[in-house]
Amino acid sequence: MIRLLGAAVFLCLATVAPAQKSAVFKTRLSPVAMDATMRLTVAGHGDASARLAGNRLEITGQFEGLLSPATKAELRLSPVMGVRGPAFQELTVSKAANGEISGSCELTADQLASLRKGRIYILISSEKAADGNLWGWLLP
Repeated sequence: MIRLLGAAVFLCLATVAPAQKSAVFKTRLSPVAMDATMRLTVAGHGDASARLAGNRLEITGQFEGLLSPATKAELRLSPVMGVRGPAFQELTVSKAANGEISGSCELTADQLASLRKGRIYILISSEKAADGNLWGWLLP
């Protein structure tokens, strides 16, 4: 009887997986910082969310109102919020003025730390705004 009880307890404990830490990050996508010459090329808005499970980040979002079709979407790493930084992951984007973005990637330890500090952002570029049309920093 004691062996049976011990075996049952062992099986229950063995099947309980350790809880994986997860978090959700969100952003509002708005026009990039621009000057007067960019008014005819940069417009629109959207939103996105990212779910972090362990070191895997999954992004989904939508946008609308671009003045030309989207050409690419990327995750970028900024030195500080509001400042441009290099791309490290391409996302899937609808090649249209209104559409969706999605994608996933495994983050390095440095990228995880940057995400928690608000230094990772999404950038959507378009035909008329090849250097960026919409952007937004992922925040908890």
